[in-house]
Amino acid sequence: MDSMRREKIVENLEPQNVYSSYEEIIRRNSDMVYRLAFSLVKTRSDAEDIYQEVFLRYMQKEPAFQNAEHEKAWFLRVTINCCKNFWKSPWMQRRVAMESGEVEDAAENKKEAVYELDHDKAALIDAVKRLPAKYRVVIHLFYYEELTVEEIGRITKAKASTVRTRLTRARRQLGSLLKAPLAHNGGGNRK
Repeated sequence: MDSMRREKIVENLEPQNVYSSYEEIIRRNSDMVYRLAFSLVKTRSDAEDIYQEVFLRYMQKEPAFQNAEHEKAWFLRVTINCCKNFWKSPWMQRRVAMESGEVEDAAENKKEAVYELDHDKAALIDAVKRLPAKYRVVIHLFYYEELTVEEIGRITKAKASTVRTRLTRARRQLGSLLKAPLAHNGGGNRK
């Protein structure tokens, strides 16, 4: 749809309808964008910043989506790009990691109802967060967004075989990360 035609359509809509269409698209993609951002940047505040950036770009660019799948792919791709920009930003280049004790204290003090999980799920989420970004992305898109390997390839601009390899390596690393705490807790004899 060319911009002249889109402008005429927008002019014919009442302002209330324009905002409600924005709201509907944002509502539809909101959870997905936040989950992916949180998965990639690891902190709530940074994920919220990326969430805002993604929807700001949506409002500024006003892309015309061909279908629901195209819309979902656009939001996933923009979220991934915003996360990459976040990690490359001068702020992140100069940012000093907090002492591990401070991180643990902050984690203990900050329990949110949304993320209160049983021990196994919390351990899995923690393990996924510790994966390199290229593995976190494919794990998130495959398991949480339920995309196929081919769809992930299109979104990440990687070959399907590369996506499969990353999934295999990510699963292997997750297995190692999840077994390591069990070894420290007396061999993992849980019932």
